[in-house]
Amino acid sequence: MKKWLPLIALGTAQFVMVLDQSVMNVSISQLVRDFDTTVTTIQAVITLYCLVMAMLMLTGGKIGDIIGRRRAFTVGLIIYACGSALTAVAPSVAVLALGWSILEGIGAALVLPALAALIAGNFEGSARKVAYAVIGGVAGAGIAIGPILGGWATTELSWRVVFVGEVVLVLFILAMTHLIGDAKTGETPPKLDVVGSVLVATGLGAVVLGTLQSSTWGWIRPKDSPIEVFGFSLTIFVITAGGVLLWAFVTWQHRRERHGKDPLVHMGLLGIVPLRSGLIGLFSQNLILMGVFFVIPLYLQLVIGLDALETGIKMLPVSITMFIASAVGSRLSGRFPVRGIVRAGLMTTVVAIVALLATVKPDLGDAGFAVSMAVLGVGMGLIVSQLGNVVQSSVDASGRGEAGGLQYTGQQLGSSLGVALIGAIVLAGLTGAFVNQVESDTRIADEVSAQVSVAAQPGIDFVDSSQIEAAAAQADIDERTGAAIVDDYETAQLQALKAGLLAAALLALISLAFTGGLPHESPARDGDPADHEPAGSPVGV
Repeated sequence: MKKWLPLIALGTAQFVMVLDQSVMNVSISQLVRDFDTTVTTIQAVITLYCLVMAMLMLTGGKIGDIIGRRRAFTVGLIIYACGSALTAVAPSVAVLALGWSILEGIGAALVLPALAALIAGNFEGSARKVAYAVIGGVAGAGIAIGPILGGWATTELSWRVVFVGEVVLVLFILAMTHLIGDAKTGETPPKLDVVGSVLVATGLGAVVLGTLQSSTWGWIRPKDSPIEVFGFSLTIFVITAGGVLLWAFVTWQHRRERHGKDPLVHMGLLGIVPLRSGLIGLFSQNLILMGVFFVIPLYLQLVIGLDALETGIKMLPVSITMFIASAVGSRLSGRFPVRGIVRAGLMTTVVAIVALLATVKPDLGDAGFAVSMAVLGVGMGLIVSQLGNVVQSSVDASGRGEAGGLQYTGQQLGSSLGVALIGAIVLAGLTGAFVNQVESDTRIADEVSAQVSVAAQPGIDFVDSSQIEAAAAQADIDERTGAAIVDDYETAQLQALKAGLLAAALLALISLAFTGGLPHESPARDGDPADHEPAGSPVGV
């Protein structure tokens, strides 16, 4: 039992790190009311949390290599606790973003790469497989249990209580850090690549920012773009600038290696096929899951009218099946090809999302929705049970800090893009569908239809239909016409949500094309290959 005590501390840390994302998702409507803001603003705050982690994860992994993984883990927890405490008392959206999105994001960027390396350093062979499966299951549980905790707290007390609880949990973890053996690093601590850190952070930030704002600015044709460049929306230029910065980052890393200097990450790691495929899989999994977890609360709360607690209960099946499937998946890896298990998980995910599409109706079909969410948990659980071990077992002990940084960069970039991209599709789809519905509705006079179309042109927010009714009354639109507009808006809501889910299903199908590089057998099935230099790994990694 004693040998598993470090896993309790590390698993608790993993749980805390992912809890916020799902807590905030079910509290969207309450946050909008508490801070007198919009769904789009809260979407931006959620995205920023994941983005800060993605921007700084490689840097966080390198800092762990420099100061030691356990020390980085500890410092990150302290910063995270400070962010949670600030979030708990946030008087405004700006302070909420500072505490939750920025401080917690910085803390998590130190904790998570170190956590991945500490698991690999504290467990070997079959125990490592079990440890990664447990961590994966705990992460899934955090994502899915979060709605229950957040829903209960939001409905009965306040969403702020969750962050107070996080501070308590972090103090518990800090009290147990002495039980965690420090993971091995290289004999000579590397130096931090500051230029590389800035390039990768700004590059990733620009890509996600452009994606996030696309529903407002427009993708190509400008809508409410602050600047029009040659008649085009700012979106495409921001995303392109991000791509150029990331290209510059890769070029800079190669240059530092040629000159014998420590890069932020050895780009040769991406030449290890299993590692690269594992990273793509983790990116895809988080993009799909967080995209779906952004859509579902909007449907349950703003269409069906459930409160935060009821929303959390409706999402509970994901928690149960994801945890079970993750545990079962770790055992299956000894009998079935890893590649086959991940592919089965992706196909199961597609089936689940398609089933969810059928349940998005004005009236919630409880049984069909619950089954669909349960199947989604099975698919996600099978995927997560394999990929963490694949990534960490693809490198030797000295490369696990960098591998952990890449691993969580992929995960958090997927999460931030999932919320940004699927959210943008939903919001853009809502505007387009609403305008089309109004223009084709014979109950609405042409002059009123034109008035609505002009008002909706910059984009409309995802709100409760009662707010549309109030806006129509404020615009002196007669009650009968106002009722027709509300009907059209409710129809547009369902169409937009289905567009978001359909996009998630297509992304899952596309992900199948990138699974060819995953290994057939579990990397830790025979002995502990990760303790030896893997074939194709760069020297010194």
